[in-house]
Amino acid sequence: MPLDVPALSQALTATPGASPDGLETTHTLLCRREAGAFQRAAKATGEAGEPLLVACTQESRLFVELNAQTEGAASIEERPIRFVNIRETGGWSRDGARATPKIAALLAAAQLPMPAPVPTVSYRSGGRCLIVGPADAAERAAELLADKLDVNLLVERGGALAQAHRWAVHSGRLTRLAGWLGAFEAQWERGNPIDLDLCTRCNACLEVCPEGAIDFSYQIDLEACKSHRECVRVCAAAGAIDFERAAETFREHFDLVLDLREQRAFTMHQPPQGYFHTGSDERALMKAVLELRELTGEFEKPRFFAYQQRLCAHSRNEQIGCTACIDVCSAQAIRSDASLKGKPQGKQRGGPEGATTGAAKPTGGIAVEPHLCVGCGACSTVCPSGAISFAYPSAADQGLRLRTMLTAYANAGGRDAALLIHSEVAGVRVVDELGRTARIDKAIHGVPARVLPVAVWHTASIGLDLWLAAIAQGASQVWVLLTDEEAPHYRAALAEQMAVAQALLNGLGYAGRHFALIEAREARDLLALAAALREPPAAGVARAATFAAQADKRATLELALDHLVAQAPTPVDEVPLPAASPFGSLVVDTNACTLCLSCVGACPAGALLDNPERPQLRFIEKNCVQCGLCETTCPEHAITLQPRLWLADEGKARRAARVLHESEPFRCIRCGKPFGTLRAIETMLVKLAGHAAFQGAAAERLKMCGDCRVIDMHTNPNEVRITDL
Repeated sequence: MPLDVPALSQALTATPGASPDGLETTHTLLCRREAGAFQRAAKATGEAGEPLLVACTQESRLFVELNAQTEGAASIEERPIRFVNIRETGGWSRDGARATPKIAALLAAAQLPMPAPVPTVSYRSGGRCLIVGPADAAERAAELLADKLDVNLLVERGGALAQAHRWAVHSGRLTRLAGWLGAFEAQWERGNPIDLDLCTRCNACLEVCPEGAIDFSYQIDLEACKSHRECVRVCAAAGAIDFERAAETFREHFDLVLDLREQRAFTMHQPPQGYFHTGSDERALMKAVLELRELTGEFEKPRFFAYQQRLCAHSRNEQIGCTACIDVCSAQAIRSDASLKGKPQGKQRGGPEGATTGAAKPTGGIAVEPHLCVGCGACSTVCPSGAISFAYPSAADQGLRLRTMLTAYANAGGRDAALLIHSEVAGVRVVDELGRTARIDKAIHGVPARVLPVAVWHTASIGLDLWLAAIAQGASQVWVLLTDEEAPHYRAALAEQMAVAQALLNGLGYAGRHFALIEAREARDLLALAAALREPPAAGVARAATFAAQADKRATLELALDHLVAQAPTPVDEVPLPAASPFGSLVVDTNACTLCLSCVGACPAGALLDNPERPQLRFIEKNCVQCGLCETTCPEHAITLQPRLWLADEGKARRAARVLHESEPFRCIRCGKPFGTLRAIETMLVKLAGHAAFQGAAAERLKMCGDCRVIDMHTNPNEVRITDL
């Protein structure tokens, strides 16, 4: 694999945050006969916390051991060792000789500091494990776990229980399972006549049952039983069989759950941590057993999300608007926290399955259960307002990484960079396999020199703001590699967001296809993947932007849009966008609108405004997130969303408040003071015209301001008072 050391050194020198230190000499067998060079680098003193970068991932374990065995070398806690793969991702392809800019980008990104730590979510497991399934399968699993865990079996009829009472065995049908690692709550219903706690497993009941309705799971097939009750007679001493026993419901807490049934207890794509479903798959069972044996003690994970309720467009004034995050969450960790007129909201996502709750406190917004969150980041990708964001790493950290890669790539002479975003597990495996295959198979091109692989915790964690920022910062395309890890929810959400981004760029005159989802689930998909990565470049900006991605999603979007509009090949006043767009306007039916201004109070983004001086409905298009709360709140159904990007007057128009509707004020018939709109008062008079309480003088008072109405009621000599009754 050829390496152009001078070009790499020059590119890293010109890239902020990157360093060319250690590039004086290249190595081919650093982990073997050249190991001394690594040890000398490990002993070299650098700035406190400055990482040691090794461009090899294959022997990372060996390098860590070498560092520990090298006298005078700092520990990995004092001086971290970073590993980056430039072989499969860069050098091993048909155009590996032109991969210098890509290698510079990968090295520059690997030198960035780690993201700032975030709060953690804790789990505590005492090792109490519930095994659900057929008796014999549950017994076999219990034998593999009993030396490490406190196992409890919940079996239905079928299979065979062991004769010995080695662990707690329950019988019945699981009716509810909720919770997570260390906090599962299981509920089951037992309606069978045999009590396994009392049963001695003497098998006398099996011997006397003429129908064979009892098997070695020690449960009775009530459909086959003819009620001769011989089993009750032979079990009189133990008293385990009672046909008169009423069905009972049991509820207990467990730390772990192993589900051996064919039907899963949790239907979401990402079940809670601590829950393992294997069905009858033996390989899955062994994998689950190995993991379960290690799940005792205390565990932590990052709190992957940050939520700002003030920005949330989910609910306002007892109305529901945006539900994008709730709909996309594959772990059902997000639920509505809106109060809907005191009515039950039904099943709450993220709570106990099947449970219902009344209205929440009238705070509105959403509630996220951090113990269920798996850190996919899809909620932040689809959130139009930025109310929920991916916290580890943050959008600012991810944006810095993308900008650093693009800058180093350009500094090394690279052109038409395409970012390939993929996951750190399955995605890395696919990309590495593509590189290895290209090494020996002439039909496979490998990862092209202009394609920069970007490994992330989850592919759904990077969305519209960072995609457009990358294009503004010099990328030609942004592709997302999907494997079996991604839930169907994510595919649909990413496709919707990409449609918005693509419509925006094409509308500005940038030709070509800038965004794509690439599927690669199996090894046979490598040929298709290699072909997809060789798609021609799309038109990009003439001058790359230098802005930094912000923590606020809307701020990053505005920075990216400003640059893309300034560099647009075809300046336009308006770009129509798909329905999933976070940008747009409102169309108000002025014939229906009464200027009640309920929409102003419902708007969470400050896009809708009133005017204290006169009856007006004003609108700042830049602030609108197209959540639809105004549309659902309007009692006259006079508002319609209009997704678009409005660029009139060089984009100044969308930043200024404009009047959507205004009306002449209605003046009090007694004092002449304006107190409402003409249309609103006229509509009220029409609706109340037939009401018995608003006839004659009462009807006239509807045309008065509040002060005059009170005065008129107390000065009218013909007014009936309660003291006269």
